[in-house]
Amino acid sequence: MNLSQKLEKVSVLGAAGKMGSGILVLLAIEMGKYRLSSPEKSKEYVLNAIDVSNIALYNLIEYVRKQLEKHAEKRIVEMRQLYREREDLVENGEVIQEYVNDILGMIKTSTRLEATYDSNLVFEAIKEDKDLKIKLFSQIRDNNPNVLILTNTSSIPIGEIDREGGLNGQIIGFHFYNPPVVQKLLEIIKAENTQEELAQLAEELAKSMRKVIVYSSDKAGFIGNGHFMRDALYALNKAEELSIEMGWAKAIYMIDMITRDLLLRPMGIFQLIDYVGIDVTRFILQSMQPSFPDEILEHFLLNTLMDQSVTGGQYADGSQKDGFFKYEKGRIVEVYDPKSEEYQVAELVKVDCLEKLGTLPGLKINWRMVVRDANKKEVLEKFFRQLRKLDSMGAELAIDYGRNSGAIAKMLVDTDVAATEQDVNTVLETGFYHAYGPINEYFN
Repeated sequence: MNLSQKLEKVSVLGAAGKMGSGILVLLAIEMGKYRLSSPEKSKEYVLNAIDVSNIALYNLIEYVRKQLEKHAEKRIVEMRQLYREREDLVENGEVIQEYVNDILGMIKTSTRLEATYDSNLVFEAIKEDKDLKIKLFSQIRDNNPNVLILTNTSSIPIGEIDREGGLNGQIIGFHFYNPPVVQKLLEIIKAENTQEELAQLAEELAKSMRKVIVYSSDKAGFIGNGHFMRDALYALNKAEELSIEMGWAKAIYMIDMITRDLLLRPMGIFQLIDYVGIDVTRFILQSMQPSFPDEILEHFLLNTLMDQSVTGGQYADGSQKDGFFKYEKGRIVEVYDPKSEEYQVAELVKVDCLEKLGTLPGLKINWRMVVRDANKKEVLEKFFRQLRKLDSMGAELAIDYGRNSGAIAKMLVDTDVAATEQDVNTVLETGFYHAYGPINEYFN
């Protein structure tokens, strides 16, 4: 059975969530390609959107509708070709609405797992809970022996899920980055027993979605979280050191500012943890720990924040919850102090941090300027050359941080999590939008 046939019956678990909704849109578009170009116009395509809440599923359909409209508007020439035999569709708007309605007609919402029992492919995007995944996958396979499962897990070894769930190699890691509709990167993770048919199908589908594919070994965290989690732990440990003299709020703000402004990243490390979720970050570290007994993959501050109900993450509308920072329209306005359990005004904290950081590079650039510059490499070389020459606290912290980031990346290659240094750089540049990969010459 080829990809087009497999895509006739598909289910998405966790379809109303942040990741699941984007995956559903991408699959709807892929299935639509085959349905609308097939000579067999009567052939039925079914895309089950499965989640625990009917209300969430209702809202999901509106999200999908808007995404499909955007997709069709950008590809109106392609849309008109698909509907070239429809003389009644004259205006572009008519073509777009016909397309949206046709695609939405494939989607069936359900809160019941039984909806997967007739699917060829099941895509999973539920929370990072190995026991729950195994329970659901086992139940699906018991009732659907030929099903193939593509899991969006970002940290749990695929082989463990396969063995403990008795899945007989019918599972593969298909890890999208957030948001899936926009993000180009896709990590594919084969377990030792992953069936070759599934591996080939996953690659074909990823290419059809025009994703940048990076293959990761089946080790907890894979490449993306393998780097990000250790990078976050370094930041937490460094902030802990600084907090002895400066207090937590200033230490957190300083490390965040260094990783954003001096390492030229799109957001600082603590803002990124807020975006992912403090709760999710802690959970991923916990899920990785058994696979790396020689490392300490935890930090007491994450536990403290959770005990204080400071979780980060996003609300359903995409706005940011309070975490290390409070935000207004995406801008950091307050910094959390876990010792006093109160937020401090960011601008006041910033003044003290800048004084401590000392002299900074004369070349005033930021991440957005760098990624848009046609001479990006030369700009980066000049900026970091200036940084290395400075004798200031900020420069020292930034250089040490950059070197540690590179060491993490090289460790992932040395331990065969990533096949090549370029694979790690691709994940960080494409999946995390970094202006440059962690393995570089800038901090030498």
